[in-house]
Amino acid sequence: MKKEKEILKWLNNDLSSKEMEDLKQSEDLQTLEKIAHYASQLEAPKVDAKAALETLKSRNHSKSKPKVRTINFKIFYRVAAVLVLAITSGYFFFYSNNTSFETQIAQRKIFTLPDNSEVVLNASSKISFNEKKWANKRTLTLEGEAFFKVKKGQTFSVKTTDGIVTVLGTQFNVKERKNYFEVHCYEGLVSVTHNNKTTKLPPGKTLRVMNGKVENVEDFYAINPSWIQQESSFNKIPLDQVIAELERQYDLKIKVDGIDTSKLFTGSFTHTDKEIALQAVTIPLKLSYKIEGKTIIFYNYGAQ
Repeated sequence: MKKEKEILKWLNNDLSSKEMEDLKQSEDLQTLEKIAHYASQLEAPKVDAKAALETLKSRNHSKSKPKVRTINFKIFYRVAAVLVLAITSGYFFFYSNNTSFETQIAQRKIFTLPDNSEVVLNASSKISFNEKKWANKRTLTLEGEAFFKVKKGQTFSVKTTDGIVTVLGTQFNVKERKNYFEVHCYEGLVSVTHNNKTTKLPPGKTLRVMNGKVENVEDFYAINPSWIQQESSFNKIPLDQVIAELERQYDLKIKVDGIDTSKLFTGSFTHTDKEIALQAVTIPLKLSYKIEGKTIIFYNYGAQ
């Protein structure tokens, strides 16, 4: 082939219009197509030789250099990071949907679940559940104490660190505190699973676990827990549990001086008068108390 230089210039897009016309006259199109095809295999991406030739026919073969554009990778990474954040946020918004209700010290809260079941949450307690999945799975997690009025339907479960309470439609109270787990059934039938053992509770029955040990509890005849009426009641409960409840209901710090906090207390205290509440606990146990700043100290009669 006599015009190799012109053909190479053509491949590099360096021919003038006149040079291009001369090349076409000296070489047939088929030869040019083959040259274009094999030359294209040396670069990526590959192109169709015939299509390249047709484009060539209509192109204005100027010698101007093609523009080179540089990708700004900093901007690319920023956009990518924003997209990842948006996708992650969207995932948790649409697929997590965890709802929670929480009370602080000396606070109660009443609310309704998606199935219109009612919950009363005692002080320093928390309930959480997946609202998106609630229609198919009525399951919630409880930390603290709550009273439930459950609408009839599929299984309703309350999970705690000490056990799982399962019902279909009933009224019951669950209390889960440090070293203390208790379930009262007020209506219907309650199933309580603790340490892989399941117990059925009809109305008036209680399951109580203290320090990991299941205890015998007398039947009761109340229609709802006393704390709903702003009064905490106890039946043979260790003093340390009673003190903890006093602290939750009144935002107190109570210390003991020379007192056995394992002694049992039976009685109640009001949530509306701190002085009366302190007396209601200390007098039956033959104790007294004094106030030092924000701290209350329990001690035995005659000790001070």
